[in-house]
Formats: sequence, structure tokens, C-alpha cells
Amino acid sequence: MSSKTPTTSIESVGIVCSERPKCKHCRKRHPGSCRLNDRACFRCGSLDHFIGDCPESVELEIIQNLRSDNTPMRGRLPKNTRNDHGSQRTIRNTIVRSEAKVPARAYATRAREEASSPDVIMGTFTLYDTSVIALIDLGSTHSYICMNLVFSKALPVESTEVVIKVSNPSGKSVIVEKVCKNCPLMFRNNCFPADLMLLSFDEFDIILGMDWLTLHDAIVNCKRKIINLKGQNDEIVRIESSELNGLPAVISILKARSYMKKGYEAYFAYVIDSKVSEKKIESMPVVCEYFDVFPKELTGLPPIREVEFGIDLLPGMTPISIAPYRMAPIELKELKSQLQELTDRGFARPSFSPWGALVLFVKKKDGTMRMCIDYHPLNKVTIKNKYLLPKIDDLFDQLKGAIVFSKIDLRSGYYQLRVKDSDIRKTAFRTRYEHYEILVMPFRLTNAPAVEHAEHLRIVLQTMREKKLYAKFSKCEFWLSEVNFLGHIVSASGIRVDPSKISSILDWKPPMNVSEVRGFLGLASYYRRFVKGFSVIATPLTRLLQKDVRLEWSDKCQKSFDQLKTLLTEAQVLVQPKSGKEFVIYSDALLNGLGCVLMQEGKVIAYASRQLKPHEKNYPTHDLELAAIVFTLKIC
Repeated sequence: MSSKTPTTSIESVGIVCSERPKCKHCRKRHPGSCRLNDRACFRCGSLDHFIGDCPESVELEIIQNLRSDNTPMRGRLPKNTRNDHGSQRTIRNTIVRSEAKVPARAYATRAREEASSPDVIMGTFTLYDTSVIALIDLGSTHSYICMNLVFSKALPVESTEVVIKVSNPSGKSVIVEKVCKNCPLMFRNNCFPADLMLLSFDEFDIILGMDWLTLHDAIVNCKRKIINLKGQNDEIVRIESSELNGLPAVISILKARSYMKKGYEAYFAYVIDSKVSEKKIESMPVVCEYFDVFPKELTGLPPIREVEFGIDLLPGMTPISIAPYRMAPIELKELKSQLQELTDRGFARPSFSPWGALVLFVKKKDGTMRMCIDYHPLNKVTIKNKYLLPKIDDLFDQLKGAIVFSKIDLRSGYYQLRVKDSDIRKTAFRTRYEHYEILVMPFRLTNAPAVEHAEHLRIVLQTMREKKLYAKFSKCEFWLSEVNFLGHIVSASGIRVDPSKISSILDWKPPMNVSEVRGFLGLASYYRRFVKGFSVIATPLTRLLQKDVRLEWSDKCQKSFDQLKTLLTEAQVLVQPKSGKEFVIYSDALLNGLGCVLMQEGKVIAYASRQLKPHEKNYPTHDLELAAIVFTLKIC
């Protein structure tokens, strides 16, 4: 720097400032006009907004966060911003729109490494019968839910009113625009609803911020890790973090084997929840009056009833007998045991029949083996019954208006139906020990098929008592507000997709052959009434099923595949139709399909759609719209 270059010292600046007169508006010394008098923004000087709404505040805060990633904030104790695995300690999010006066923030930590940290409070809640781990974050203005949890449980998702921009210290940003509203977080039979925005994170299931804490009048004791929430009837519910942080230490099977080879002790543990009381018949209204309908075991052969199981053969058929397979010693031992049990209970007896089926063993989920009789040859020569099972939609219609539900499961239901005396010899099967025949209906044979609720339940149980039909109480459910029925969840509010069934669709990998395409479409089509325009969306996939069409998995197929999976996870609740109320139908015609929706009182009852037939593709627009109306009226 040359000697002629003008310089200004700190002292000279102070002298200049002290010589300026005090402003009569803000009582400070500054050059020029006062921004307080002009009602302008103190950050950028704009007259359109104040500093609380200044968009430059959001950008400046992001830059400061990036620069001070490893610098402790003033007035706060320094924190270790990285754990042993190098994961970032915080995620900051900021609202994109300028309407927000305070930027939204969310903080995420490593659950296992930071569980004992004095400034981390965690909790375990129940969300739709699923235990979820929550981070209680006093620094977050909003609450969030893990995206993987939303997709796996098929939770209802809506668009947010305010778009959230999430930025992490590495500079990556994510736009958050989906929210699960009124999610029922349960703790000790108390419900604490929350609006949870979708965000991608791993260590927790949900993050509960200030919006949730304020909604439930939370009082937080950070030192003792205690949260007091206002529950129903203004009851104070205390949540202690120490009793909620039950995070099990999980290791892989490979690491477990490695530890065992090194001499570490291993134990098999059977864990039960001692706080959950076992269901008892005595505690069930109405059910307690029919104690004899729920025996521990079937006592013997069922009584002779009006209906018995018959096996009618095609004309000219002769007896079929197949030599038994060789069995392993463990299978022979199990065969002898199960044959002895069947004969002791009177369900089977020695036979001299010319018929003879094979005996096979199938391993069950618990590792035990189930004896199965291969009746495929007999089924081929049996006349099939023409009794049609009711359609699922018709069964759902019968449940309209119901509020309380019960499920009854017959104990060994097949064994409660006798075989006609003239057809018993056809059930014979051959074993290494002896020839046997079944007296009750065996598996794998073809043709094997509130106050008001209290009254219905009493009628059913009384009929079972009279007909000497017995149920298995542990598999029965009574007085439910919702019930799992044929892959659907039925409640008073309507019908929704069973999340456990959708999980298999979410995990489905792109098909590699026509059979896998057919399998995916078959499962997805089961829930087509929940998806608007299902046939149109699935068009690229259904074309792969046409004859002489080579399987080429194009971008359109992948898009259709992904879109169907997404729509099934976001499927809404369909209401049950009410008799005496007006119905409204909407139809639409597209270039490759027809679609419609049936509604009542502004709520959706069902969607329907189909692809265009070859000759319909030549229709003008008005004819296509008319075809859509005709299609709608025919199916409704």
C-alpha cells in the first residue's frame, strides 16, 4: 500500500459516529433518513415488508449455518456435531414462501449414540397399532414422519399448505410438500393427534416439534427428561423418557455366529408383554353366556347334521391308488404321531378301501410339520360343485351402517363336518404303517367351501350351540370398531386397503417375465376400486400380456409400475353406500380408456375404469364421452 493511500482508523470512525446527532425516531446515531420513520425493512430497506418477513433473512441464515457447521453458537454450550459414524447432527429446514415469519427447523440425531445425551428426549408411541420411536425436539417448529414408515403402513397423505425447503450442512436441499394430518399418537390409552410432514430420515420414526408440544400444552423438564401433556378431560399425562427409550441392540446373524464361535454365551428368550392381559371369555359381554361354544379341544366326531360332505365322481371312474413315497426317519416318526392323534380323536380309522392317496409333509412357520394328503388325482375325477361364492363387493354392501364388528373362527373347522358314509372310502390314504380313511372333511379336497350387534352375536352363538359347532376363542375378536376382512379394513367410516397387503406390492421388484407381470397386476387389480383410472395407468403393463408380444421393460412400463404402487399406498377410504340417499356419478373418456367414479354426499364409494376396445379408438370425442356414460351406467 502506498503512502498516499487514504486510511481510516477505528478511532476515527468512533469520532465521526459520536458527532452525528441522535435520531428523534429511533434514538440512535446514523446517516441519512431513519428507516423506522419510513416503515421500511431494517435488513434490505424495502418498503414492501418488515424484517420479520424479509426473504434475505432466510438466505442469510442458511449461509451462516453452512459456515458455522462446526462452530458452537454463542450463549450455548458446544456440542459434538458428528458422532463416531460421521453423521451430521442437525438438519435445518426453511420455508420457501415469504409469508412465514419464522423459519421452520428440524433437528435429527443418531438414536443409539445419542440416547443417553442430556439434551435428547425420546419417546415411544403407538401409531395405528405400530410402535414408533419419536424424538421430542424443542428446536423444531414442525413435526415430521419418516417416509419409509408412511409407505410401509399406507398412511393417508395430503399436500401441505406451506412448502418446506429442507437444507442440510452439505448443501443439499429437499422440498417437503406432503403431510399426514391428524395422526393418532397413542400413549397409555390417550390420543395425541399430530400433523406429520413427510421427511427422509433413518434414526427415528417421527420428530415431534413445537407445533405438537404447543397443541397439547406440553410442559418439558429437560433435566429429568419428563414431559407433561394435557390429555382427555384435561388429565395430565406424564411421559418419562427413561421408560420410553427401550431401543434394543440388534446385530446381524453373521455377527451373532462370529460371537458364538469366539465362545460368547447365547440364549433363546421368549419375550412377552406382562402388562397386556390375556383375553378371557368371562370379560366379554354376551360371549360369556356361551362358554361351551369355546372348548379347549374338539371332543370327538361332530354330530350328524343336515349338511354332510360328499364326493361325486365322474361317470365310469375306477378307484385310484398310488404307492407311498419313501420318508426320512424324522418324517416317519411324525407320521406315526399324527396318525395316532387322528385315530384317538375318532377322525380317522383303518381302511380296506381300493382307493389310496399319498401322504406328504409341509413345514409350518413355527418349524413343525403338517401332514397333508395329496388328493390331486381324486380331485381330477370329482364333479365340481356349481355353488358360487358371493362377490366381495356384495359382502361389503352387507356391512353398510355397521359400527361394531366381531370375528369368529371355528376350531379345526374342517374337522367339524362329517363325510357321507358312502364316500368315506374315497378319502383313503396309504402309509408305510397301515391303510386309513378320513371320517371328517380333510384338507385339500375340492368343493371345500352395539345393542343390535349384541343381538346378532347372540343369534350366531346360539346357532353354534344348537348345531354343536365350536370356535377357538384365541382367534376370535369381539366388539371391534374396525375389522380386517378379505384384505380390507372395514370400519364405520368406510373401507380402506389393508396396509399389510400393500407392503408386498411396495416390495415388488420390476417383473422379469410375463408370469411376474401377471402376478403383479393380479394383486394390484384386487384393489382397483381404490385407484382412479386404474386401467388407463396399467395399459403399458397389460400390453405385455398380449399374445406374441415380446417382453420389453420400457420407461413407460416402469412409470406405470411405480405409479400403481404409489397410488395404492395413498388410496383413500371408500365410504359405504347408504340406501335412500342420492348417488352421483362422474364419467370421463380419455384417448386410451374410460373411467368413472360413484359418489354419495360428496364422498367416493368406488372407482372403475377400462381400456378402449380396438374399434372404440376410432370414435370421435362425443361418441367416446357417450361410451363412458354407457359404461358407467352398466356397472353402477
